[in-house]
Amino acid sequence: MNDITMRLQADHLIMEALKEDISSEDVTTNSVMKEAAAGEVELICKQDGIIAGLEVFRRVFELLDEKTEITFCCKDGDAVTKGQKMGLLKGDIRVLLSGERVALNYLQRMSGIATYTHSLAKLLEGSKTKLLDTRKTTPNMRIFEKYAVRVGGGYNHRYNLSDGVLLKDNHIGAAGSVTKAVEMAKAYAPFVRKIEVETENLDMVKEAVEAGADIIMLDNMSPEEMRKAIALIDGRAETECSGNVTKENIDRLTSLGVDYISSGALTHSAPILDISLKNLHAV
Repeated sequence: MNDITMRLQADHLIMEALKEDISSEDVTTNSVMKEAAAGEVELICKQDGIIAGLEVFRRVFELLDEKTEITFCCKDGDAVTKGQKMGLLKGDIRVLLSGERVALNYLQRMSGIATYTHSLAKLLEGSKTKLLDTRKTTPNMRIFEKYAVRVGGGYNHRYNLSDGVLLKDNHIGAAGSVTKAVEMAKAYAPFVRKIEVETENLDMVKEAVEAGADIIMLDNMSPEEMRKAIALIDGRAETECSGNVTKENIDRLTSLGVDYISSGALTHSAPILDISLKNLHAV
């Protein structure tokens, strides 16, 4: 996540998170630290995984005090191990204490997503299939969570509703049919937008192909149905399969040869990676 993205898209979200945690003051810190005092604290990994969100972590403390100095011993995408020292923070002890939880919340959440994504992406190594995330993200956390998916080796599906056309079951119901929905999307959406259709059976797949869909999603079909659908599509559209895909069941899809597998679990079910700030002391 570069500096421009951070300032334009992330800073205001980080500030809202800080305001949520400090509505008026940090009573505990102000009780024990009545004056500014220089200190340092170590960033320690307590669990094996893939790290993501270091610059977001840094930005929390910079927004509280731009004089805070942070030196990292690793970078986003690195594999980290239990007990590893990942960085050192130096600055006003009051800032280190007040920013600790918000900074760790971001880093733990993003690293958990990167770690879980990495574990699924490894299962697709050697195939042409790309692992995609979805819009099933935590409100106001999408920019951070989708970034973490990329760090973990996955790819981003559309970022939001303005980013592409995805005709799901209720859109098709509203339009009246797959054919009508695709026709209406082609007439309305900018020509640079791809049109994807969610299908649930072979009849819908056939209709989507004939209507000229760019991408056809095979949703909650059995592996046997998906194989028949892929043969029916025969390269006339890109293919995506989805439907409660997790690390435990993705193996049933890896041999299908689809272009994409999407998994909401990457963002809505990944456990955090345990990370702590330890050994705070004055300097």
